[in-house]
Amino acid sequence: MNKTQLKKYARLLAKVGVNVKRGQWVIVQAELDQPEFVEMCVEELYRAGAGKVTVEWSHQNLVPLHYKHQKQASLEKFEKWEIEKLELRKKELPAMLYLESSNPDGLAGMDQEKFTAVRSSRTKVIKPYRDEMENKYQWCIAAVPGEAWAKKVFPDLKLGNTAVNKLWDCILEAAHAEGSDPVREWMRHNDDLAQRCDKLNRLKLVSLEYKSSNGTDFKVGLIENSEFKGGAEETIEGAIFNPNIPSEEIFISPKAGVAEGIVYSTKPLSYQGELIENFSLRFEGGKVVEVKAEKNQHLLEKMVSMDEGARMLGECALIAYDSPINNQGILYYNTLFDENASCHLALGRGFNECVRGFETMSLEELHEKGINDSMIHVDFMIGSKDLEIVGVTKNGERVKIFENGNWAI
Repeated sequence: MNKTQLKKYARLLAKVGVNVKRGQWVIVQAELDQPEFVEMCVEELYRAGAGKVTVEWSHQNLVPLHYKHQKQASLEKFEKWEIEKLELRKKELPAMLYLESSNPDGLAGMDQEKFTAVRSSRTKVIKPYRDEMENKYQWCIAAVPGEAWAKKVFPDLKLGNTAVNKLWDCILEAAHAEGSDPVREWMRHNDDLAQRCDKLNRLKLVSLEYKSSNGTDFKVGLIENSEFKGGAEETIEGAIFNPNIPSEEIFISPKAGVAEGIVYSTKPLSYQGELIENFSLRFEGGKVVEVKAEKNQHLLEKMVSMDEGARMLGECALIAYDSPINNQGILYYNTLFDENASCHLALGRGFNECVRGFETMSLEELHEKGINDSMIHVDFMIGSKDLEIVGVTKNGERVKIFENGNWAI
């Protein structure tokens, strides 16, 4: 892979993704797949002004070993140093760069009952810290190719290096990072997304209606004084950052408890290291009341049972079917990419920043307005080439938002 281009990608993540501030602490979380690129990121973060960069390494193959040999109580237990670490992050608010590369099937065959129970228990401890830190620090999720992931995406490429290089090419293209100046390209891309948000927000929509020939027939309510977001975001203190690279989505948090109908997935969902395929969710009174899946239905059932909010929606995201990522013709088996290929919904936690004036509101006030609360936030794809979305305004006017899978406004 061209090292010059990879350095440009690393610079993009440092300057546009995280947008590190002078003297700031940055934490990079990565697996062991691309140590050379992680080194590039650390160098670019320092060049961008970081005062300290810490790398936290992980290795997916160790997870099944831990779950096989440790008791559940041991896995659930928080050591003193772990709590101190959470306290430190809450106080210092380091910027975070997450580099994804894990195998979509990497946890297949593991004890999912145990995994879910441990995750639920640990999340209850972590969630208050996460809530306290929300919208107060910059973060960015991006991707680098792991060999197992690359072979999953390109099974016909027998040599690991060939598959990895091919996935590198696709990642850079999807991230608008294959050209001579990815930073400048992202400035333009963010402007385009901001203009689209402005068009939607001027409509003052109160609900969205979805229909597709695959059976999707669904309506969801929107929160009063909520707004669509996309591309660059801003912390409460005014720091601009891009949480997802790539990103093609315009999103909003719908009103918790206001959703009716059925939606069908159009891409597999990678969840807890396994794939849920060809599934549907039926909503009544704003909550999921029935799920069906051809593969791993039990995982889907566990997911919507994590807590009360897991049965309600936290996000509606709009992406043209004729999007750059979808036009690659690749199934990434990775939500960061597949969610940006076409329209998606998310079960679980909503986004406070989608409510105007959220900075002055408490979490309780935001939840009362309709922002969903949950320990999960799981995106699943519903976009299709004939998806139609109609927005309903305060005055009852019906505005066609999507037609034949693409933008109509």
